Amino acid sequence: MKVSIIGVTGYSGLELLRYLKQHPFVEVVSIHSHSMNKKSLDTVNPHLQHLISLPLEEINPKKIMEQSELVFFATPSGVSKELAAPFVEAGFPVIDLSGDFRLKEHGAYEEWYGLSAAPNHLIEKFDYGLAEYRQNPRSKWIANPGCYATAAELSLAPLLRENKILLDSIVIDAKSGVSGAGKGLSQSTHFSETHDNVTLYKMNTHQHIPEIIQQLKEWAPKLNAIQFSTSLIPVTRGIFLTAYAKLKEPISDEKLVQLYQTQFKNDPFIRIQKVGQYPVLKQVIGSNYCDIGLAHNPETTMVTVVTVIDNLGKGAAGQAIQNLNIFAGFDERCGLDNLPIYP
Repeated sequence: MKVSIIGVTGYSGLELLRYLKQHPFVEVVSIHSHSMNKKSLDTVNPHLQHLISLPLEEINPKKIMEQSELVFFATPSGVSKELAAPFVEAGFPVIDLSGDFRLKEHGAYEEWYGLSAAPNHLIEKFDYGLAEYRQNPRSKWIANPGCYATAAELSLAPLLRENKILLDSIVIDAKSGVSGAGKGLSQSTHFSETHDNVTLYKMNTHQHIPEIIQQLKEWAPKLNAIQFSTSLIPVTRGIFLTAYAKLKEPISDEKLVQLYQTQFKNDPFIRIQKVGQYPVLKQVIGSNYCDIGLAHNPETTMVTVVTVIDNLGKGAAGQAIQNLNIFAGFDERCGLDNLPIYP
């Protein structure tokens, strides 16, 4: 299968390239940047010298559609909706890693992203791409989930699908590495600000909140809100998410772990930890894995779910390729069965 990548010079675009380099059934035939065309990729990214010979090209939809079978958009929110429109209108397959096509509720994108939304008729075409719970696996248009949203939704899916928790008790505390902010420069991601520091940001205003609620309502329609906070931690990549909720009835840690193992038994990238074990960031970095640990406190009736993913892997490029595999009928693990980077 021949594919193109638009936005290849960003962190998610580079990660797409890294995974696809080893995919047995996919060939990257063109790479594009909306800001750095006419340069060689290894000039911009010296670590790719002698590895990637493709030139950075301008974005020409007609030419891309003539030589490819699918296009990835690793462009920022607000950019994807403009660049992807000609491809969608032409019926050409698109996997978009931005937030431009995720939110279905009218007005939600404007409220949470502060930008004008894509036309509704385009948004409606996109299947929300939480890979383990795709509603339309053969959709040609896939809105890849956000990194925080992926971790939060996978953390809570079994509990909501089995009606185990009180819907008004969900609290999510999520922490991300600095690469989640992309390559853009800002004071908050400056080395002297992030090193030896932890910063809470976008309290009650993070753009992934409506996305998370939208998906959780698929499993629990009566859910109205969640408490969700995000913090920046001094690591390059990774998300460490802790979710809390009150159980309707007590459950042992053994049965809790068994519940998750049963729910995800056919999902190769979800790894449920043994009773009393909890995942750490380093066991998923550089991979498409999502590792989950669980505990129930009988004194408070609270369940704690500890989830780790690589924000550039399962939270972005890895899941995008998993979605490509689902769409194309490949084994989900194709191009993604590499070992995590440890230590």
